[in-house]
Amino acid sequence: MTGYEYFEKVLKNKNLKAFDVSKGTGIRSGVFSDWKHGRYVPKADKMQAIADYLGVPVEPLLGSEFTEEKQIHYVDEESARIAQRIFENRALKTLFDATEDVSPEDLQLVIDMISRFKRTNSEE
Repeated sequence: MTGYEYFEKVLKNKNLKAFDVSKGTGIRSGVFSDWKHGRYVPKADKMQAIADYLGVPVEPLLGSEFTEEKQIHYVDEESARIAQRIFENRALKTLFDATEDVSPEDLQLVIDMISRFKRTNSEE
């Protein structure tokens, strides 16, 4: 089931329309139409707002498999560990989210800056 199919299922179960979610979250209604037709997938912050409004977990909206016992399936342990660290650390999540639309070149500049910052602090 795709994220949008799950969204439609929840709407039906709650007797809501996409317009209701748009009005309740401030997300423009065209986003839902574009999502439905595969032209756009809402970013993480919008997905979270949709999930919060609907009172559902965000993972199915993202198209991830979801069960109560294990909410997310990872390819390997390292991916699970990294995802858990990002989830638990608000600053890491903010940094991760901020890099979503950054070019590889600009991202490398940030990585270089953090590396220099770490070296400078370790020398003190």
